[in-house]
Amino acid sequence: MADGARALLGSRGGSPASSPQLGGRSRSQPPPAPLSAPGHGFRRVTLTKPTFCHCCTDFIWGLAGYQCEVCNFMSHEKCLKHVKIPCSCIASSLVRIPVAHCFGPPGHYKRKFCTVCRKQLESLAFRCEVCELHVHTDCLPFACSDCRQCHQDGHQDHDTYHHHWREGNLSSSARCEVCKKTCGSSEVLSGMRCEWCGILAHASCYIIVPPECTFGRLRNMILPPNCVRLVSRNFSKMHCFRISESLQTEPGKQTLKIFDGNDAVKRNQFRLISVPRIAKSEEVVEAALRAYYVNDDQQHYELQTFSQQTLFSDDIINRNDATEETNPGPVFREAVPEAWIIRAKSKDHEVIRIYPGWLKVGMAYLSLRIDKESTTQTVIKEVLPQLGRQTECLQNFKLLEVLMGSKQVQRMVLDDQEVILSRLKDIRKTSIRQMNQTRFYIVENNKSVVRVNLFVGGLPPQLSAEEYTNILKDDLAIKTNLLSLSHVYSVQGAVVLEMSCFSEAERIYMLAKDTTVNDKQLTAAVIPEVLHTKLPQNCCPLLVFVNPKSGGLKGRDLLYSFRKLLNPHQVFELTNGGPLPGFHTFSQVPYFRVLVCGGDGTVGWVLGALEEIRHMLVCSEPSVAILPLGTGNDLGRVLRWGAGYSGEDPYSILISVDEADDVLMDRWTILLDAQEAVESAENGILEPEPPKIVQMNNYCGLGIDAELSLGFHHAREEEPGKFNSRFHNKGVYVKVGLQRISHTRNLHKDIKLQVDQHEVELPSIEGLIFINIPSWGSGADLWGSDHDNRFEKPRIDDGLLEVVGVTGVVHMGQVQGGLRSGIRIAQGSYFRVTLLKPIPVQVDGEPWIQPPGQIIISVAGPKVHMLKKSKQKQKKTGSLKETRTDSVSITEVGH
Repeated sequence: MADGARALLGSRGGSPASSPQLGGRSRSQPPPAPLSAPGHGFRRVTLTKPTFCHCCTDFIWGLAGYQCEVCNFMSHEKCLKHVKIPCSCIASSLVRIPVAHCFGPPGHYKRKFCTVCRKQLESLAFRCEVCELHVHTDCLPFACSDCRQCHQDGHQDHDTYHHHWREGNLSSSARCEVCKKTCGSSEVLSGMRCEWCGILAHASCYIIVPPECTFGRLRNMILPPNCVRLVSRNFSKMHCFRISESLQTEPGKQTLKIFDGNDAVKRNQFRLISVPRIAKSEEVVEAALRAYYVNDDQQHYELQTFSQQTLFSDDIINRNDATEETNPGPVFREAVPEAWIIRAKSKDHEVIRIYPGWLKVGMAYLSLRIDKESTTQTVIKEVLPQLGRQTECLQNFKLLEVLMGSKQVQRMVLDDQEVILSRLKDIRKTSIRQMNQTRFYIVENNKSVVRVNLFVGGLPPQLSAEEYTNILKDDLAIKTNLLSLSHVYSVQGAVVLEMSCFSEAERIYMLAKDTTVNDKQLTAAVIPEVLHTKLPQNCCPLLVFVNPKSGGLKGRDLLYSFRKLLNPHQVFELTNGGPLPGFHTFSQVPYFRVLVCGGDGTVGWVLGALEEIRHMLVCSEPSVAILPLGTGNDLGRVLRWGAGYSGEDPYSILISVDEADDVLMDRWTILLDAQEAVESAENGILEPEPPKIVQMNNYCGLGIDAELSLGFHHAREEEPGKFNSRFHNKGVYVKVGLQRISHTRNLHKDIKLQVDQHEVELPSIEGLIFINIPSWGSGADLWGSDHDNRFEKPRIDDGLLEVVGVTGVVHMGQVQGGLRSGIRIAQGSYFRVTLLKPIPVQVDGEPWIQPPGQIIISVAGPKVHMLKKSKQKQKKTGSLKETRTDSVSITEVGH
């Protein structure tokens, strides 16, 4: 492992937040860090464990290696001059456009490495839901905000996208795009990967790869980031994407609590360092700075006590500026406290960096000397000539202070008369680390229009815009002068609010999640705006819906994978508002496809929502693919997507969707008209139950088939936690079936069937099933393959339903085993079923007891476009260059 140097470093027993100590090392011992190793402080260490080089990934033979004292980067002596990866302490200063990460709940991730301290994740850790960043819990505050930029937010927007490189956590078989050699490792954090196109390279090779990213093989399926606008301000990334220390002290050393400012003191958030009991003041200050990944000169800082105890004149604070030569005594004595605060010494002048952003492409930043008289206005006046803007008015520009937090990037416009030196002093007093994460941008003073779109669902259906406004006034106390209802979906009981005030949008978003209307919980989601006019001509983005409740934990894993492979703004979790937020986001996209990850019920849910909103979409007939996560998955079987997801590579699934064939499928409307009177909730008078309409895609069953589904449904409601695997679910089906194996065949006496206006005499059966697809009950062929001159050969787009009977549970079992087929009864396009008594009914796996009355089945409008997996085998490819990435021309650059 890479954290082999332990004896001389005195580290904290493998704690992920530990910092190597300086105690007792000679100033002349370590060689200076090479110029090619940005920010690292390497020193020679003795290896006590098998250790691998983070640069070349080879084993370090012998007992000596070189380790960075801050980020634990290990290297051969011969590799020091080839190190290109920057140290964690300066990583944030190299970020051009800061983008916060989107961290989900902590979890355990096998064989992954922390990006900050480079150690293996052996305990609870965080991972970003948008990029491939993994960090220890203790390292989270020190991760720089370098996530993928997935949308434009009015700050530093641009249309040209470069590769977004992320180091490490590659498979051991990964190969470099440049030299074709292995660049991945399971032993250390090594290798680079673009998180848009997937291209792989060594850390020493990726710098010669052409910078422009074309999004790789999936370019036509990805929603381009420059085509998405979302002004989010203080909304966290979780909201935007609609998502959910121990120490061992060594002998002769003591442990200190270190706070990096007033904010850490208020929050009681400290770092622990272990130093010798006899240590020079600058050594302790340097160890404290290193614990917070601060790479500044220790001479500019001092430590102040956190307790009320008296300090000696030669202590760490150095109040009298006592130098080491005049008073070389030890820092600590018996009464010295164990908690300290890092403070920056006051300065009369300073050099700051001003980032021009996209005002001048090719220039990272400008260095500017400031003093006590320097204000925002004087800084802008000095910077503009260096950008070639000396003739422009000062009022056209503003100075932006940006805090690059790992979870959130905060921006603040500085007042024209703000004294910059005083501002820096205030920031350092709040947090030394925060100062290290703060930078200043000079930007054009364009007045951007604030527009936040908020989807609110769970409202009563079939109301007018005025009635929805009144409900929101009563329950959410909305301010009508700050928002308007841009879209009303009355059938679904949802509205989209367009707001011109950030604070009002944030208030309504948080309040809606805790509000119920008519005993129904409201849902809220931040909706991005797709700039459809900027979409490339051949772009057909994929709209992905995932039901995380389907397929056990596989749904959540797929959510994570698809957010990584695509733009997270095109991946929607169905438990947060259903399919409507996704369809609304894509309503102006001229051409797109849909991928539904879930069971047959989830597919029916999405197709039903598509039918209801079709007239409001520019692309009114998007093709729908299926990734089956349910139990039966009959529609997925028919369309060749398989019997169920079993861990296939999500990337290959997207390739299959891209190559899939477009086919048509019938959908059917079922009218349920019960004749039984029910008691009215208002006046207690018996009134006829109003007719209901449901949609059918696969099949509709009456009798024993629906009764088994109903028994399964009740069992799942009693213990939902147990129904997380297809094997268990099918076992429950078998158990329910055995309990009903002795039922008598009398369904034909309780119903009457009419097909295309003709009465049909029913045989002695226990179940009647209307099938639209040639798969029933987890892949069984209920109609059979035998030729019959009475009926046409069934197809999913022929406008006909097949009617089949089963005589009982035994007959159903024989059909499941392929020993028999069902009893063919009829084939037609219009059906009327008369129920003489209450009978179990199920439509696409959703069962209930239907009272006596009429059931009418007819074709439902236009056929739906589905995607059928192509039979054509994919070409065998020998490298990632041919599959996951574009061909990258590197011959003219050289190696």
